[in-house]
Amino acid sequence: MANQFGERIRQLREKQELFLRQVAPSLDMDTAQLSKIEKGIRQIKKEQIAILAEVLETNKEELLTLWLADQVSNLIEGEPMADEVLKTVSKNRKNN
Repeated sequence: MANQFGERIRQLREKQELFLRQVAPSLDMDTAQLSKIEKGIRQIKKEQIAILAEVLETNKEELLTLWLADQVSNLIEGEPMADEVLKTVSKNRKNN
């Protein structure tokens, strides 16, 4: 399971010397849930990303990009044609 998002929020949280118990309440969750998000075991809701970006004093777009990248990676994980799919999506995005 891809986890760029979880790794990044852990880095940001630790950089600010914040504990899980300090961040979790702002997301209406307990520390165990946030820990699972950082470990890539659980996904955060898209709507919570803006709140998390504010709490961690970071760019919302960066977090959203990592979250979406993890979503796509998890979706195509194990697919033999994953690289070809990503190339096709990228090509189609450039043409639009």
